[in-house]
Amino acid sequence: MKKTVFRGVATALITPFTPTGIDYEQFGRLIDWQIESGVNGLVVCGTTGESSTMTDDEHRQAIGFAVKRAAGRVPIIAGTGSNDTAYALDLVRCAQEDGADAALVVTPYYNKATQRGLYEMYTSIADYAKIPIILYNVPSRTGVNIEPTTYKALADHPNIVAIKEANGNISKIVETMSYVHGKLDLYSGNDDQILPLLALGGCGVISVLSNLLPGRTAEICNRFFAGDLSGAAQLQFRLHALITALFSEVNPIPVKAAMAAMGFCDNRLRLPLTPMDEAKRQVLLACMRDEGLAV
Repeated sequence: MKKTVFRGVATALITPFTPTGIDYEQFGRLIDWQIESGVNGLVVCGTTGESSTMTDDEHRQAIGFAVKRAAGRVPIIAGTGSNDTAYALDLVRCAQEDGADAALVVTPYYNKATQRGLYEMYTSIADYAKIPIILYNVPSRTGVNIEPTTYKALADHPNIVAIKEANGNISKIVETMSYVHGKLDLYSGNDDQILPLLALGGCGVISVLSNLLPGRTAEICNRFFAGDLSGAAQLQFRLHALITALFSEVNPIPVKAAMAAMGFCDNRLRLPLTPMDEAKRQVLLACMRDEGLAV
């Protein structure tokens, strides 16, 4: 029986930057606050963490820092994906040496790959890894989709344990779950689809929203697990405007602006990402105030 990495909410953490590197003081404060607020896991060095612009040393040091700071309070899931399989394997090696609990491996971007290529890439990574592998499907960013039949072929691998699904296509997710339910855990990769994916047998969400509302995001899952579907739905509806504002520009531009407004980081992104359009930022701040966030 495969082990569930987490059940509920894992925050896809931002990475606070200084002009010359990572702001570990703010990063540590953010990790502590997230855990104290009731999240069930943390993802570091993912898309939201701007891993694509981190140096090798920064990537590896950030994972090791998060593991030490969390100190076993919640699982640390390391972003280790690449469009170079050999490099992804090296990131997995470093993550497991640093004590990460699982690896989140995105589909290859730009070179894309066929479904056969995806199968062989994920199999080679899972064969090598000593920590559980979570598949990450986000075709809007990578240009390639993991098809349901490919999930089906990968589901029997003992070290592939879950899916972070952000393709947005509910029909495809239903087809996938018809093949893999009971073999792979399903996590929503879209904050506007937390409840729908829970209803399809999902066990949680890897969330951008929970950077700023960890407790409220966890409550959607907790209410669902407790059988309060109406309450979970009302929270999903209530947070829709804020979620829309958080994705009004490419992630993580808005969430970085939001966390800067809350005092958790400077509003500093690495090119080619640039600070949020001011008119859109004001909409985001208004939505945050509506949810009782001091900004």
